[in-house]
Amino acid sequence: MSTTSSPARAPSCDPNVQGDQDTARAFADAWHRRTGATVTLRRRQRLYRLGTLTVPQPVPPGRARIAEKTDRARLADWYREFSEAVGEPVFQDPAVWADDRVARGDVTFWETPDGEPVSMAALSPRVAGQIRVTHVYTPTALRGRGYAGVATAEATRAAREGGAQEVLLFTDLANPTSNALYQRIGYRPVADFAVYDFE
Repeated sequence: MSTTSSPARAPSCDPNVQGDQDTARAFADAWHRRTGATVTLRRRQRLYRLGTLTVPQPVPPGRARIAEKTDRARLADWYREFSEAVGEPVFQDPAVWADDRVARGDVTFWETPDGEPVSMAALSPRVAGQIRVTHVYTPTALRGRGYAGVATAEATRAAREGGAQEVLLFTDLANPTSNALYQRIGYRPVADFAVYDFE
């Protein structure tokens, strides 16, 4: 499962608008009237806020742990694969992304009883009392076994224990599986966002 990230972003060279869905749509319509540009809806996302954390059941065998220096190569690969899976450019050098996450200790792995990581959930730094779950990723061959749900739940628990007053995440509305999963964990919808491209 590759499901959460920041609000959908685009390379700065591409003309686009992104924001809450009503504002973005109003701007896109106005831009079309003003310039004649073709407007294309690229992505719709939903912002969720944690209510009561509920670990999804059944919990797959294994345990949660924080990614370490020895996990750098895997983190870099999974960051690149996550970006490809959600259709985002790789905004940061994967090795640098991995080093930053290891240094901050903000990636939670779910690993099998033999110690093999099978899913990750990353957290943003805390800002104004808020922490976001940003990169939830399970390699394709390992999906459908509950790993992403429990990794996200454990990362969410870490965010709360780390002092977050609110824990947030974004989902792609085109992915009903992830939207249903996060609601089972205890996340509640806040607002919808959209990205429109101009050609």
